Amino acid sequence: MAHVPQIRIAATYMRGGTSKGVFFRLQDLPAAAQSPGIARDRLLLRVIGSPDPYGKQIDGMGGATSSTSKTVIIAKSSRPDHDVDYLFGQVSIDKALVDWSGNCGNLSAAVGPFAISAGLVDASRIPHDGVAVVRIWQANIGKTIISHVPITNGAVQETGDFELDGVTFPAAEVQLEFMDPAAEEDGAGGAMFPTGNLVDDLEVPGIGVLKATMINAGIPTIFVDAEAIGYQGTELQDAINGDDKALAKFETIRAHGALRMGLIKHLDEIATRQHTPKVAFVAKPRGYVASSGKQVAAGDVDLLVRAMSMGKLHHAMMGTAAVAIGTAAAIPGTLVNLAAGGGEREAVRFGHPSGTLRVGAQASQIDGEWAVKKAIMSRSARVLMEGWIRVPGDTF
Repeated sequence: MAHVPQIRIAATYMRGGTSKGVFFRLQDLPAAAQSPGIARDRLLLRVIGSPDPYGKQIDGMGGATSSTSKTVIIAKSSRPDHDVDYLFGQVSIDKALVDWSGNCGNLSAAVGPFAISAGLVDASRIPHDGVAVVRIWQANIGKTIISHVPITNGAVQETGDFELDGVTFPAAEVQLEFMDPAAEEDGAGGAMFPTGNLVDDLEVPGIGVLKATMINAGIPTIFVDAEAIGYQGTELQDAINGDDKALAKFETIRAHGALRMGLIKHLDEIATRQHTPKVAFVAKPRGYVASSGKQVAAGDVDLLVRAMSMGKLHHAMMGTAAVAIGTAAAIPGTLVNLAAGGGEREAVRFGHPSGTLRVGAQASQIDGEWAVKKAIMSRSARVLMEGWIRVPGDTF
């Protein structure tokens, strides 16, 4: 019986923040996959093990969750004042779909370390000891990320004592600056609030009219009050992910919010846009027990936030959604700001299913429009495995 041999492709499996993904240098991909298109998508789907009707991704590198079904392509940047271009592909678990519509803030923490180790950053920019500043062009959304990567003896430092809720072991801290998180690629300045309002009345069939803050910062996100949809903001994954009616409700909110934000033109388009926008619900502080068993007291946080990703409640918080939370919290009058107690603030600590996270953002009004110069948060990253990915030769 004739068979097609496997091919191998240089790749690195990395954790970034509370996510994991397969990282490639653009130059290492097969020629047909070095450009956007069907061949690239088919390759990445096969690498991750999708689509998988069993929902386990057993025959690939995916981990059967939205946090572990991710791919990254990195290349030297030709843009002025940037070191690398970073392209993120969110791979659906059960569908033949790679969603390129947004960034992954968690894996953003691994881009700088990967780029340095892969020889994509000019050696003159890397100190023998200290912090390397890697200038990243986030190609999905046309935004700049500045990564501060610790360097020891001329190499990326991965171990350390920085602890991140949602990650079991400590590691070295990587600070990220998301520059002009609501700006468009052309630099003209995007609409942070696509509807023009800090809070909208969003009509959702089967639910009614919901107050919603719809913001484009970090990633397009629809914020609603937890109580308005029957929750307290202390929920863990099992409370929602096993409830088909709840999941359908969140998807309906997401679809109608996306339409209102102008991200889709027709409701049925949401099926091919799984990664964005996100839906999150917020609540005022109260104590709860995190998924690790850690006790989070009401006094430990400014507010509670739970967020949906790829149709499920996220186990911690997406990095890009954290940018949206920090940005919205800095703007008086948004639902996020009100849940945190209102008023002006430059940083917020919020509770999520795995614990707490602090994110900072400075907001100001320019000609009556809200603007945020940058949002800042810390993550960590680590190489888990490096070598070659193997896929059947007829994959693409």
